[in-house]
Amino acid sequence: MKLSVESLTKGLQFHGEVQGKRQHYYVLSSPRQYFVMSISLSKRDAGNFNLVSRAAVDGLYRRLRGQRGLTARLVFDRSRKGRLVVSSLAALNMLYVLVATGRAGIDAKRKSPQIFFNVRRRPEAEA
Repeated sequence: MKLSVESLTKGLQFHGEVQGKRQHYYVLSSPRQYFVMSISLSKRDAGNFNLVSRAAVDGLYRRLRGQRGLTARLVFDRSRKGRLVVSSLAALNMLYVLVATGRAGIDAKRKSPQIFFNVRRRPEAEA
């Protein structure tokens, strides 16, 4: 049986796809949360998904609007006091959601093992 993103996500709103360093991510949502899903490129019928609160993503966007050159670790370190972001992985997933929803972009000019994000002042039209 081939793993199908379409069959797994029936009833969810699709926002977009984001290409990371090693994985391809799909971002979908329900009324309360985003689903950040990845399908393994090397393992048949394997993948992962993470849940991210819509309220947390919206709060993070308001806090980061207009900032450039952000990494997941930097976002996590800056957000510790407010407990908006609980880990670097959560920060990375939230940044992928911002990219998929048109509120951020990946800085393709930087050649590094890390992914750098630029958060837009105003969101683009959602995909």
